[in-house]
Amino acid sequence: QVQLVESGGGLVQAGGSLRLSCAASGRTFSDTIGWFRQAPGKERDFVAAINWSGGRTNYADSVKGRFTISRDIAKNTVYLQMTSLKPEDTAVYYCATGRVLRDPRGKFEYNYWGQGTQVTVSS
Repeated sequence: QVQLVESGGGLVQAGGSLRLSCAASGRTFSDTIGWFRQAPGKERDFVAAINWSGGRTNYADSVKGRFTISRDIAKNTVYLQMTSLKPEDTAVYYCATGRVLRDPRGKFEYNYWGQGTQVTVSS
């Protein structure tokens, strides 16, 4: 069993930056770590994913060029650096891990989830 804890959320003005962290405990991450977000009344959507061993990344079109996912193997932590934030980025951000068989953008590929961290971007 792996426990995931997100941190780094907060309130930021449009155009600002935040860095989210996802730390694993219990055991290390499964082969893929994803970041998802959920705004009130909306579905939980894919944001970014990274392969733990090889570092290969995937991004949603809406965040390409603005967000960067990375990992620190020594610290057992995954980061999501968010820049040029927009009000539409406001959501609860979740990290998840799992052995992805088909598509890292699919939330059903992940079987361990963190509790989420709120990101609010003011205009």
